[in-house]
Amino acid sequence: MIESLIVFAVSLLIGALGIFLGARIIVDTEDYTYAFVTALIGAVVWALVGFFLGWIPLLGPLLVFVAYLGVINARYPGGWVDAVAITIVAWVSVLVVLYVLAFLGVTGFEAAGVPGT
Repeated sequence: MIESLIVFAVSLLIGALGIFLGARIIVDTEDYTYAFVTALIGAVVWALVGFFLGWIPLLGPLLVFVAYLGVINARYPGGWVDAVAITIVAWVSVLVVLYVLAFLGVTGFEAAGVPGT
């Protein structure tokens, strides 16, 4: 149980780093704590919407992703285009960090707070 919490916390920190970098590049905000809370909310929304609607073929995963984008859109200035851009930068940056950590044998290839990682 404790190991699972540690893995979740570390993956959430990595996910928050991705959102922080995305928000810094796209909307010029520099608050890691805000990104951490956003990643936590995003992970919870992703899990809940995925649980209730994710099973619907084709539409379910799209609804889950739109719900996650809604969190980013609600938490950061700009509109939906900026939310998509923040998410893309977050996803790419998290992939790079996870690849390096996995290559070094530190962690697996997944992070909470950023979908698809």
